[in-house]
Amino acid sequence: MPEYLEGIVESGQEAQQLATDFAFTEGPLWHPDGYWLFVDLRREPPVIHRMSPAGGTPDVIREPSGGTNGMTLDLQGRLLMCEGDNRRITRMESDGTINVVADRWDGKRFHRPNDIVCRSDGSIFITNPSGRVPEEDQEIEFPGTIHRIAPDGTVEMSAHDIDFPNGIAFSPDESVLYVSNTRKLGERPDQYWDGEVKQNQFVQAYDVAADGSLSNSRVFGSMASAEDGVPDGMKVDAEGRVYCTGSGGVWVFAPDGQHLGIIRVPEIPANCAFGGPDFRTMLFTARTSVYSLRMTTPGAPLPRA
Repeated sequence: MPEYLEGIVESGQEAQQLATDFAFTEGPLWHPDGYWLFVDLRREPPVIHRMSPAGGTPDVIREPSGGTNGMTLDLQGRLLMCEGDNRRITRMESDGTINVVADRWDGKRFHRPNDIVCRSDGSIFITNPSGRVPEEDQEIEFPGTIHRIAPDGTVEMSAHDIDFPNGIAFSPDESVLYVSNTRKLGERPDQYWDGEVKQNQFVQAYDVAADGSLSNSRVFGSMASAEDGVPDGMKVDAEGRVYCTGSGGVWVFAPDGQHLGIIRVPEIPANCAFGGPDFRTMLFTARTSVYSLRMTTPGAPLPRA
């Protein structure tokens, strides 16, 4: 393990492959009942998997998944899903029933909800990029938006100042919201890996008020790189470090935005999540496989009722 990751990754650890032979893995989430959830986003049809901490062949718990990408739990422990293909946020009830939480802002259909996080007041924040929606099908005038879904179901526009909002996470005290920007408007996915440094790859930060409104938008950390991979899913640990998947692996930032290093696993990860009984195992959804690695610090816990 590189010296700069000492104190972040457990000494002597290497990433362990838990399962493989997927089309494209995403949306990792630890369930407090003791298992991992993740999606196979590009399988036909796309599915949601459940897997034991030890790995092995996972079960399918939802097929088709509506193109579910990011997932989290609400305060009652119910699964919340960003259904990209269906352009909506849904919730899985305890009996497996799927209910729509929100699919519009101001009467306009979401672009393609990507990632999701729940706040301790019960409100939900989502990223909503338009990058994979044909222009004629876009109803919201801004290319990339961040929305807050209040506990009563009201949908607000929280921000629209970055082109491709993707991963999303709160600081441990919920005073800061972090959002990754994957690319600038008009850039094609096939340009990600053309050998040119992409200066528009970064993590944005917003101050969060008591009422959930966002302010003081600023670049928290640059992720400019010519390596394979783009800013995508992210999580925060209990000490406030930010872990964002990107070029080459998972970029780790101190709470002040200092870049501490890159955690590299055998395949480029698109997302990551803390889990395990002590919340110190990180699961990486990395293209055709999922990997785990032990960390020194637990992840910031999900809020619960």
